[in-house]
Amino acid sequence: MKKSEQLLEHRRREMVETLQRYGIDNRRVLDAFLEVPRHLFFDAAVLELAYNDGAYPIGCGQTISQPYTVACMTTLLVERCSSGKVLEIGTGSGYQAAILDVLGYSVFTVERVVELYARAEALFKELGQHITCRFGDGSVGWAGEAPFDGIMITAGAPKEPEPLLDQLAPHGTMVIPIGDSCSQQMTVISRYENDFRKEVFQQFSFVPLVGKEGWHGTVF
Repeated sequence: MKKSEQLLEHRRREMVETLQRYGIDNRRVLDAFLEVPRHLFFDAAVLELAYNDGAYPIGCGQTISQPYTVACMTTLLVERCSSGKVLEIGTGSGYQAAILDVLGYSVFTVERVVELYARAEALFKELGQHITCRFGDGSVGWAGEAPFDGIMITAGAPKEPEPLLDQLAPHGTMVIPIGDSCSQQMTVISRYENDFRKEVFQQFSFVPLVGKEGWHGTVF
């Protein structure tokens, strides 16, 4: 192994140790973070930032979420939906989808920015990951592939989109940040037939969910 690769692997282990100090203790989640090389989802110019616990720009006005945010959302899903078919809204860099793939989910992901969609799809193929990508309005979900055992929305929403609730399987789990344009509370919605129950967790700050069922019904 080259010295540069050893350094990146060391930084990845340090990132996981940081997640543990922050309270992430699910072993499956931690192992997935050890396995997925986060630096591959960064531009070469900012490679040294890949394992910092921060959110960084990936172009097109979007960001890659900080590792703790990704780990928190992933843990909330894993603890309620340990396997099955998962829909991710907001592919972005592709890092969250890659984590879900390593965890053994059947992953479907939607991205509204064509440049990010194309970049992530190419990277998934390069890494040999079996992730199904789609370019389009994620706020309306992916009805043709529904129902989903899990749905993860990686953008801040004013409320839970009705089409996504409809696409959630019975006993399925949705993880979504809900709030205003400045901050959102991580929210878990569990479906019991046609009854939905909510759990609310800590605050985060995400880019806004854009689309028909997003902020002000905007389209891209």
